[in-house]
Amino acid sequence: MAAISASMVKELRERTGLGMMECKKALVEADGNIETAIENLRKSSGMKAAKKAGRISADGVVAVMVDDSNKQGLVVEVNSETDFVARDDNFLAFVNAVVEKAFASKQTDVAALMAGDLEDQRSGLVQKIGENINVRRLQFVEADTVGAYVHGNKRIAVLIGLKGGSEELAKDVAMHVAAVNPQYISRDDVSEDVITKEREIYSVQAEQSGKPAEIVAKMVDGRISKFLSEISLLEQPFVKDPDTKVGDLVKKAGAEVVSMVRYEVGDGIEKEEVDFAAEVAAQLKG
Repeated sequence: MAAISASMVKELRERTGLGMMECKKALVEADGNIETAIENLRKSSGMKAAKKAGRISADGVVAVMVDDSNKQGLVVEVNSETDFVARDDNFLAFVNAVVEKAFASKQTDVAALMAGDLEDQRSGLVQKIGENINVRRLQFVEADTVGAYVHGNKRIAVLIGLKGGSEELAKDVAMHVAAVNPQYISRDDVSEDVITKEREIYSVQAEQSGKPAEIVAKMVDGRISKFLSEISLLEQPFVKDPDTKVGDLVKKAGAEVVSMVRYEVGDGIEKEEVDFAAEVAAQLKG
């Protein structure tokens, strides 16, 4: 009998949307042949046609939950393959179930969170809708004051944690982060590796100006400072009042930004682009 590897189980799960144990059992019965396992699963469970390997879930929604005391918040991203499914009531109900269970259990590990009922719900939804669905990531924020903001289309969500301050201030800062997308809270949070890389780029650009070395050094320092201010939340002009920097706004309220989490649907996922004309031509040649 063929050995059933974890990668085989993973591929079958991705292509069918079924649970791990069900996929492992099907592979054992099919002696490790994935296509045979899929065929048998379709016969036994009425499963829809399996997906092609490599189908990517890069759409979906983000969701947040903040407790009544505004001291703890959760942000979650759940992916689907298309925006159409991301608007489906059944999909959104599943997202809500994920958020509620994660918040109640304070579970930060996706695999542990999904074990049991949620995985059964996910598998059933995949079979009903016909698209791959995955809980991609989640994160908690705890602070004196937690504020949340979700963009209207549920594609961007932000949690801000403040030391001191008010819920209204935290929400305002979260809205700013959603709109402007700062990479860091403060320039002090930027790693030396990032600064060194940018300095190298600016140095080459400045040297091409033909100016003296001391002038080039000042030009590079100026560009680095500008770069750090642009990517740092506290130094950015506040979206609701561009004459005021976010840092000044927060400081005036006697507060301090201690946490910032920004989720955007599909961020970092390389979505598969399908050229249908080329796909049909390839099939005809085959």
